[in-house]
Amino acid sequence: MISIPAAGLLTYPDIDPIILRIGPVALHWYGVAYVAGILCGWLYGRHLVANKRLWPNGVSPITPEQIDDFILWITGGIILGGRLGSVLFYDFDRYLANPLDIFAVWEGGMSFHGGLLGVVIAIVVFTWKNRIPIFSLMDVVAASTPFGLFFGRLANFVNGELWGAPTTVPWAMVFPKAGDLPRHPSQLYEAALEGIVLWLILRLLTHHFRMFRRPRFVGSVFIGLYGLMRIFVEFFRMPDAQLGYLLGTSWLTMGMVLSTPMLAVAAWGLLTAKPRTYEPRPADLATPAKP
Repeated sequence: MISIPAAGLLTYPDIDPIILRIGPVALHWYGVAYVAGILCGWLYGRHLVANKRLWPNGVSPITPEQIDDFILWITGGIILGGRLGSVLFYDFDRYLANPLDIFAVWEGGMSFHGGLLGVVIAIVVFTWKNRIPIFSLMDVVAASTPFGLFFGRLANFVNGELWGAPTTVPWAMVFPKAGDLPRHPSQLYEAALEGIVLWLILRLLTHHFRMFRRPRFVGSVFIGLYGLMRIFVEFFRMPDAQLGYLLGTSWLTMGMVLSTPMLAVAAWGLLTAKPRTYEPRPADLATPAKP
């Protein structure tokens, strides 16, 4: 339970990162967060491709069954890409000295940017094998991703990792692993921005403006807004201890460096996205669109 001491600061809720332990097997909040994010994203993705009114001419180029098949591909892309990104971008020397630590994913250490590259590779291969329009699947994945970002950042908070810079704001917290200074709960900032706000914006694009009719528009908005939100929060978040601030500055972090190219990719996608229609399949002709 969170209490407010006389100083007016919030007390960090000391939540055990392990939910349940049975012998040598432990169930971690971090793992549950990934499962919850992937499960919610999968169900939401099925909803999006099944809702014909969201698609040009009432025809979705992707079936719910293909989303079912893709779930294993995207899970592999997230885990392998996220872990490799963390190893290569953030703590290469540590993992080089202790290679077995690479497999201890329950301890944290997943890179969003690495996971993003892993998912992109999974999308490219899956769409090529199944003859699905690549940018349409990217749009569906982008619209479904904020669920995973939300639960992932909550898991970072529970683990007491990736804390913010020292501050005197009334909602500051003292994180047990970060010394005695009150700090920004930057994990919660990211959960709110990357999870809730980003999902609401993408939902508006898909359901109100029907932007699935412009392949890669939704995906480009996701990439651009995530990049901006991540760069913004990095000003309130401490850099990784093993890296610190880059290029001798007191503000530039690896998260900012990796997020900046996303803005250029987003600009290209938004400027080149054009309306497209798809040929109906026999099943589409037999099934009326939802009102």
